[in-house]
Amino acid sequence: MAATNNTQDGVTPPEPHKIYDTILVLDFGSQFTHLITRRLRELNVYSEMLPCTQKLSELTWKPKGVILSGGPYSVYADDAPHVDPEVFNLNVPILGICYGLQELAWNHGKNVAAGEKREYGRTALQVTRHKGKLEHIDRLFEGLEDGLEVWMSHGDKLSQLPDRFVTIAETGSAPFAGVAHEEKEYYGIQFHPEVTHTPRGSQVIKNFAVNICKAQQNWTMESFIGKEIERIRALVGEKGQVIGAVSGGVDSTVAAKLMQEAIGDRFHAVFVDNGVMRLNEAKEVEETLTKGLNINLTVVNAGELFLSRLAGVADPEKKRKIIGGTFIDIFDQKAKEISEAAKNTPLAGNIEWFLQGTLYPDVIESISFKGPSATIKTHHNVGGLPEKMNLKLIEPLRELFKDEVRALGTTMGIPEDLVWRHPFPGPGIAIRIIGEVTPERIRIAQEADKIWIDEIKAAGYYRAISQAYAAVMGVKSVAVVGDQRLHGEVIWLRAVQTTDFMTADVFEDFSVGWLKHVGARIANEVSGVARVGYEITGKPPATIELE
Repeated sequence: MAATNNTQDGVTPPEPHKIYDTILVLDFGSQFTHLITRRLRELNVYSEMLPCTQKLSELTWKPKGVILSGGPYSVYADDAPHVDPEVFNLNVPILGICYGLQELAWNHGKNVAAGEKREYGRTALQVTRHKGKLEHIDRLFEGLEDGLEVWMSHGDKLSQLPDRFVTIAETGSAPFAGVAHEEKEYYGIQFHPEVTHTPRGSQVIKNFAVNICKAQQNWTMESFIGKEIERIRALVGEKGQVIGAVSGGVDSTVAAKLMQEAIGDRFHAVFVDNGVMRLNEAKEVEETLTKGLNINLTVVNAGELFLSRLAGVADPEKKRKIIGGTFIDIFDQKAKEISEAAKNTPLAGNIEWFLQGTLYPDVIESISFKGPSATIKTHHNVGGLPEKMNLKLIEPLRELFKDEVRALGTTMGIPEDLVWRHPFPGPGIAIRIIGEVTPERIRIAQEADKIWIDEIKAAGYYRAISQAYAAVMGVKSVAVVGDQRLHGEVIWLRAVQTTDFMTADVFEDFSVGWLKHVGARIANEVSGVARVGYEITGKPPATIELE
């Protein structure tokens, strides 16, 4: 497969780190590393994350500054990861956080040892000022008061100051909680400024990125739109054609709108109605994308085919594979038809590109020092299409977090209800039905889900919830409807809050009375429902989706 930055005429469009001042975050495997990048982006400073093993000689760009992340290792261990020594020859400011501080010290005297006990939780940080002596020393904590509350999570700590460093902060148990080099703009802190448990942590990160590194705060979705459209046009060329699957979710919709802005009707969006969408969703998606956003859309009604292949199948992984495989078959055929038809248009050109809505968290997981996560379940996105169809990938959102995608959608005029729509899995309601997927169970799931989401919106909870749905548990229960006995389905309601979807907490703001009201509506209005429950398990141990 060709790389996404190769064009047909040899032009290589500039990537963001070649346009914007960029802070490079080197990952040592901390669970918080991605938050460093997020905090920088929130400050409108562009940042990219790479594994700590990255060879600096392989970079084609120079960062404005480098942040060394935390990590679960001990720098003095034989198998400890270490940064490429060339990072200290870049002549740019460096900030080490937790393990990053210890890595900084390890490269300047190796004065790191195991602490007497692990320090975990909030603590007060006392800042040491060096007014007039060393001008750059105080910049990291500029504007921050003594007694700053910070979040600690470490077992090792500095045993003494590294060579040519001075103390700039301390805590009751960490005398070198903040250090700085006497001459170079090298800083190290033992606490984590990127987590919300450090209330003024963003100010520390801003002081480093903006005041010390002098990075411009020009990373905005307004600037991204124009530059990304230019990049897409350079990639695709004047006659190139792009095809992409859309689902009606925020990621695929924003990506589709961006492609439409860039190349117009040479982008061919395909929406496959698999018969396991939410109630009235297929019609709503079609109207939104065509009439609302003027996207060149082809709709394939394939519900009967999907359901025929799902008949009698109860295993969740088999459901996913059947739905994914059927989608690939349908999409492949439709792509060939569109490609053939495109040859007869005024802007004739073969379809050589496949639009994919990859986001930066997907990229981060794949390049993390610890490597991709173990497979818990097959990913919701359909895979295998570009290889099968001999297409090159184009991924306009791959540098963006979910909140940036939403900001981009708002900037481009996409309706708010679509921008803030909850995620919906590729296999749809099929994985929200335990056991066999039947037309009757689909109807029950759709109707119950519609009531659940409508009530959530009416109560003003929707934006506070990251994902919510109603599921059919696949077991029957006895109920009494009127004077008759009903052996009906059990509905499970779910609502969670999360920032990254890697972990999630159950939404706790519902009152029992309100839940009783919703449950009564579903039991009374959805034929075939015997009882309703609210699911309270977080992630982990549960996954967000039921299967």
